[in-house]
Amino acid sequence: MSNPKLEVLTPQNSQLIIIDHQPQMAFGVQSMDRQLMKNNVVGLAKAAKIFEIPTIITTVESESFSGYTYPELLDVFPNQKTLERTSMNSWDDQKVRDALKANGRRKVVVAGLWTEVCNTTFALSAMLEGDYEIYMVADASGGTTKEAHDYAMQRMIQAGVVPVTWQQVALEWQRDWARRDTYDAVIGLAQEHSGAYGMGIDYAYTMVHKAAQRTATPHESIAPVAAN
Repeated sequence: MSNPKLEVLTPQNSQLIIIDHQPQMAFGVQSMDRQLMKNNVVGLAKAAKIFEIPTIITTVESESFSGYTYPELLDVFPNQKTLERTSMNSWDDQKVRDALKANGRRKVVVAGLWTEVCNTTFALSAMLEGDYEIYMVADASGGTTKEAHDYAMQRMIQAGVVPVTWQQVALEWQRDWARRDTYDAVIGLAQEHSGAYGMGIDYAYTMVHKAAQRTATPHESIAPVAAN
């Protein structure tokens, strides 16, 4: 195939790397709402877990500066060790290169902090020296300003990086709602992490299809009584 980027992402052809989603790095993010960014990267990680996507979590200077990876993110992959670095560019650490190679997939989905530093340098180096295809998850990554994030994305796109969003990746992995083995898990993921879309699923299930409420303590009302 002359253009491998025409291939959609599948559970068989892609891997995920999460770079420096740590508190001190998140403190510097100003390009988007930080709680939303955290929601998105955790949602992306859960999607990777559903589809059994090989996933690398790499961190920088955890104990001396950046802090530990978000607990919600670590809980998605219990007992998986993070790959600690000193370098801003993950490609400069041999452990990261070895992990990418061991996963054996050319398409690398990336979510990291900051877009203009760790994401950009990794993407350019992995493409140049490793011949990887990079899919940058724009809404699960953040920069120190909106301009820093946007221009870094533009620079990477000009170099051949494919821009994506976390929900786009999850649904590309699912591809067909007839794939029942992952259907319920993806719907559950959307209900938990997809904002208004997830609310809409809850509404349709309970109001239209009369499904049970998605809670251990269902909504119960006391009938209105007009005041005297």
